[in-house]
Amino acid sequence: MTTDRGFPAPTALVAHARRFRASGGTPAVPRVAATVLLLRPAGVGFEVYLIRRVATMAFGGMYAFPGGGVDPSDSTTHLDWAGPEPADWGVRLGLAPAAAQAVVCAAAREVFEEAGVLLAGPDASRVVGDVSDDGWEAARGDLEQRRIGFADLLAGRGLTLRSDLLLPWSRWVTPEFEPRRFDTYFFVALLPGGQRTRDVSGEADHTLWVRPADAGERAAAGELTMLPPTLVTLGEVAACADLAAVARAAASRDAATPITPHLDLSDEDEPRFYLTGPPMS
Repeated sequence: MTTDRGFPAPTALVAHARRFRASGGTPAVPRVAATVLLLRPAGVGFEVYLIRRVATMAFGGMYAFPGGGVDPSDSTTHLDWAGPEPADWGVRLGLAPAAAQAVVCAAAREVFEEAGVLLAGPDASRVVGDVSDDGWEAARGDLEQRRIGFADLLAGRGLTLRSDLLLPWSRWVTPEFEPRRFDTYFFVALLPGGQRTRDVSGEADHTLWVRPADAGERAAAGELTMLPPTLVTLGEVAACADLAAVARAAASRDAATPITPHLDLSDEDEPRFYLTGPPMS
């Protein structure tokens, strides 16, 4: 996906950048966040789940992956945990163990809140099945409204967070001119058998499953509007022939060094994003 000519910049973001530059503003401190590329088999390849953020949200109107900011409860509660330990996650993510646990917990929590997919099971070798009935939906709503914490929700149902179902992929930081900035860790995860995605959070006005390469082509044609993190990540997973290849690629990726899109405004007619960070694979 990466080219020497960079990426086209949406008009609204160009306006933000020009106002920020003219005002001499101070960049906002990025909020730590997590996002998850949910993948599922499709023929000989696979599909990825995309949501379009509602217009009233940060980055509204853009297609992205489910995710959101780390919540204080993600790092202050004890979780029944399966998979790599927080210290191991810290090595992969370049974080202290407690901070790494919070990011992984946020990834699992957000994908349940926004897509109705639960990466947990009764033990370290199993995953729950369908979680779309009224009881589960009530629990998801309580979690989303912070009436219950994620650890308490899992404990109440005797479930273990399956951190091994999340594979670290990359880390992106929002450009300095944006009023709301995020330091986002990207993960990939296979949709658990028996579960299905649901448009439940109220933060999206459209969702779809699509082959990564097709999504990139539709974005290039102007059918799907995306920012560089989404475009680049789709291109990276599209280069994998199947889900096993995605897992192999994830094992060697740099998920700690941040990548930052920078907006070049020197061309008045066609401002473009360029990237700084580790080499794109």
